Amino acid sequence: MLLYNSYSARKEEFVIPTDRPVTVYVCGVTPYDTTHMGHARTYLVFDVLIRYLRWKGAEVIYCQNVTDIDDPLFERAKRDGVDWRKLAELHTAQFLDDTMAMNMLRPTYYPKASHEIPSMIEIIEHLVAEGYAYVREGNVYYSIDRAEAFGQMAQMNYEQLLETANERGNNPNDPFKEDPLDFVLWQRSKNDEPIWESPWGPGRPGWHIECSAMATRYLGEQIDIHGGGRDLIFPHHSCEIAQSEPYTGKQPFARIWMHTGLVWLGEAKMSKSLGNLVFVRDALMQYDPNVLRWYLLNFSYRKDFSYEEKGVAYTQVRVERVRQALHVSGGSGEELEIEQVRTEFDMHMSNNLRTPYALNALLAGAELVLAAAAEGRTVTAAQSLLVDITEAIGLRLS
Repeated sequence: MLLYNSYSARKEEFVIPTDRPVTVYVCGVTPYDTTHMGHARTYLVFDVLIRYLRWKGAEVIYCQNVTDIDDPLFERAKRDGVDWRKLAELHTAQFLDDTMAMNMLRPTYYPKASHEIPSMIEIIEHLVAEGYAYVREGNVYYSIDRAEAFGQMAQMNYEQLLETANERGNNPNDPFKEDPLDFVLWQRSKNDEPIWESPWGPGRPGWHIECSAMATRYLGEQIDIHGGGRDLIFPHHSCEIAQSEPYTGKQPFARIWMHTGLVWLGEAKMSKSLGNLVFVRDALMQYDPNVLRWYLLNFSYRKDFSYEEKGVAYTQVRVERVRQALHVSGGSGEELEIEQVRTEFDMHMSNNLRTPYALNALLAGAELVLAAAAEGRTVTAAQSLLVDITEAIGLRLS
């Protein structure tokens, strides 16, 4: 199949291995306020990718993490006067409930960063020993001067990289840094933050090292597909590459980097920081989860789009037509043959996961079934084919 690789900025052939599982890692939520439509869109895309790979006969090992060591979580816990662990547990449970309601597959592995500290320390020790990182006053920094083409995937110059990093939590004025873009691997904890022991003193890991540790521990030194939202390309995923490859000695860290577009609400990106969120749990009180799934998959996964209630309402009609086709009773006349629907669905899905076109193929097949049933034709085999396709894309309509 063809998949767009953000690293090379082009579609590349991904050959599904037959002698081993496909490994997929997707960066998970920071559990302090979940689950909004931006989350749902990203995880639905990878849910469908994994379903499709399995539909094609592949074995897939899927790891999605929980970022329960991060500044936003600690800041929210302090603001609300709650223990950060309890806050993380609450919103992780909510996230899992929401994804289950949306019929998303549970990952093979679902590690929490707070449980993976030894793996992070092991990587940091290696990077320090090999000269990729340096220690200053209990903090450990990765030296971007040692990185090969640091930030290449972001396609930015140094000034643009620095500006983007600063917008996303980087402190360019840290007096211990050798370069303003050097990023934290280990840091001294602030007041009221959790503390773990390390060779460099008590503290906590930086954000980026968490995913490198969990990905390599659960999936191995190289990953087939690494994914997340487009806003993770830099700095998060670029830093993962920079620190993982010297640790494992393997290039590339991920064979394919897949990134989803962002979900907007009106004129602004849907985000926790802005508070302009549509929560899945609220939307599910109004809409069938199949309708939400179809709506979110009816946009090219790489493109941004604006969430609109009228679009969700319109999608209900399409979902209902497929549901009707799966339950309609045909006659005893000539049997309907719609194998071309399966072929078209497969063609679109294998061409960079073109879910809008794949859904159109499913709907066209449903219309053929309804028309044939009205004519008294046999539609049982055609309905079985439609069920197969709905399962491949995660709809529960039969």
